[in-house]
Amino acid sequence: MKTAFRAGLILASALALSACATYTTAVPEGYRGPTALLKDSSDVYSMSKADIFYALSVNEAEIDNALFTTRRANEGRGSIMAVQKVQRPIPAQPLKIGVSARTTYAAPIMAMANTVYGVKGVVSFTPEAGKVYVVRGKLTEAYSAVWIEEEASKTIVGEKIEAQGSAKLGIFEK
Repeated sequence: MKTAFRAGLILASALALSACATYTTAVPEGYRGPTALLKDSSDVYSMSKADIFYALSVNEAEIDNALFTTRRANEGRGSIMAVQKVQRPIPAQPLKIGVSARTTYAAPIMAMANTVYGVKGVVSFTPEAGKVYVVRGKLTEAYSAVWIEEEASKTIVGEKIEAQGSAKLGIFEK
């Protein structure tokens, strides 16, 4: 009887822990070369609504970002949201950065009742050592896009991910 209980407890613990999100760092383990900095950004419209432009992955490895950090920081706060700023070092070598732009609300029920726009894709570029890059975007009914730009010059690097027309997300995508 005790053995079955222990086995059940171990299985339940393993399942609970496997549901926790784990993210890698944007700089691979063991990398000792030069780095640049990549920042996420946002357009805040109110205390409960913002468009967030963020990096999802670096060379297909999922990383933490402003959307995930904002959701964690504001859990249980009702209709008030403080968008979190996220930046991370990235290696100064050829990269494939998964980027996304998404409308977010303070509470999930607000997203269900309102319009959520979203666009995502992959931007390939080689960051220059010591430079700062920012994920930027625009989300509207007629046009949505997400891109990476060098912060000082505002020069777009790599490809711009664009959606002509509506990038409105469906009920199951929110």
